[in-house]
Amino acid sequence: MRLFLASQSPRRRQLLEQIGVAFELIELNVPEVRAADESAEHYVSRVAREKARAGLATLNDAENAVVLGADTEVILDDDVFGKPADAENAMEMLRRLSDRNHRVLSAISCVSVHREEFELSVSEVTFDRLSEADIAAYVATGEPMGRAGAYAIQGRAARFIRHLSGSYSGVMGLPLYETAQLLRRFAIR
Repeated sequence: MRLFLASQSPRRRQLLEQIGVAFELIELNVPEVRAADESAEHYVSRVAREKARAGLATLNDAENAVVLGADTEVILDDDVFGKPADAENAMEMLRRLSDRNHRVLSAISCVSVHREEFELSVSEVTFDRLSEADIAAYVATGEPMGRAGAYAIQGRAARFIRHLSGSYSGVMGLPLYETAQLLRRFAIR
């Protein structure tokens, strides 16, 4: 079986390479829009499944393929913090995360012609109190852009993290333990 990663995220590629899994990349754009009555858990899981299914649909030899899709979102007070639209939106997200505990949901889905399975990693992250100067300086680096919740735990935002309970790699975008378990069930090592 050949593994395909349906993702545009360079972090997911790096994380999958980190555990020594051979894969091919499928870059596609799946809309990420939460329905009004959809729980955050269902939303993240649905988007991961839609990415994997869309990736499988693009393959000519789908019979011998497994496609991995993933989605990661930051959740605070049941609000889903996706990627910031602009610097002001990033600053607003960081202000809300300041001195608070939030959840990071990272869903992964594996799809083949014959089956489909998914895993959901839930991590709890506590931010330190951030000053306006901290927030402005961090946003000025550009690092928050393109990242759920407007921060990268593996980057400069590491200094803001007071506590993490859960999966560090899941907060980055691909929970490696859960991914390895899921791939094993599809006979991919």
